[in-house]
Amino acid sequence: MNNVIIDARDVTYRYENALTDAVSRLSLKVYEGEFVAVLGRNGCGKSTLAKLMNALLLPTSGTIEVDGKVAQNEDDCYDVRRSCGMVFQNPDNQIVTTIVEEDCAFGLENLGVEPALIRKRVDEALSEVGMADHAHASPSMLSGGQKQRIAVAGVLAMRPKIIVFDESTAMLDPIGRRDVFALAKRLNREEGITIVWITHFMEEAVQADRLVVMDQGRIALEDTPHQVFSQMEKVLSLGLDVPEMMKLAARLRASGVKLKKGIMTVDEMAVELCRSR
Repeated sequence: MNNVIIDARDVTYRYENALTDAVSRLSLKVYEGEFVAVLGRNGCGKSTLAKLMNALLLPTSGTIEVDGKVAQNEDDCYDVRRSCGMVFQNPDNQIVTTIVEEDCAFGLENLGVEPALIRKRVDEALSEVGMADHAHASPSMLSGGQKQRIAVAGVLAMRPKIIVFDESTAMLDPIGRRDVFALAKRLNREEGITIVWITHFMEEAVQADRLVVMDQGRIALEDTPHQVFSQMEKVLSLGLDVPEMMKLAARLRASGVKLKKGIMTVDEMAVELCRSR
C-alpha cells in the first residue's frame, strides 16, 4: 500500500451565513500515486473539498493533512500549496499575465525561485504539456483547451506531488476535454503525480483508480469504478448518471443477450459482444 498523501479526518466546513455545512464530518484518505475521481450533484461539496485540499479554505472543524502538512492558519497554507497544486474549471480565472511563459513563471517568482531555475522549470513544464511552441504567445489568442494546458503548466512548474483538477474540463469542447484528461492521466502514470479529479463526466470517472461519490457534504459511495457503478440504482438516486455502456448492457440483457455485469467502456462492450456471439 502506498503512503497516505491526503488525510481528511472529520472535516467540516460551513460558509459564512450558511445554514448548513458544505462539507460535514468527512473523512477520506488519498494514497500517493492514486488517480481518484470525485463525483456528485451540484452543491454536494466537491469544490469545497477541493479548496480544503489546497488550503484555499481551512476547516471549520476537523483536520486535513496534505503531504504531512496541516494548515491550521493562513501562515501554514503556502506549505500545503507547495505540495498540492490546483487547476480550476475556468482557465481564465487562473491565467494572470499576457504572455504564456510569464504566466507559467508567476508562481515560481512568488516563491522566490532563482531566475535560472525558473527558466529551466518553465521550459520543462511547457514542454510537458505540449505548449512549448506557444511560450511567447498571448493566452487570449489560445483555445480553451490550450489555456487549460497553460494552467496545468503553471502548476507543474511548482513541482507539486498532488494536483487537484476541479471540473477542469467542464468548459471545454470534446477534443479539449479529451486532451486535458489524457494529460492528467499521463502525469499520474508516468510522473507519479497524485491526481484528484473532480468531474461530472462519467467517461472520465470510469478511468480512475477509485471513485468518491459525495452527497450533502458527505461521502455516499467510495470504491472502484466497477463497484460503484454496479450499484446503478443507488448512483441514479444520488442525481448522477452511469456510463452509457452500462445502460446499453442493461437494455441488451433485458432483450435476452447474455452479458457479464460491470461493462463500462466501449472496448469492454465490444469484447463481450464478440464473446456472446
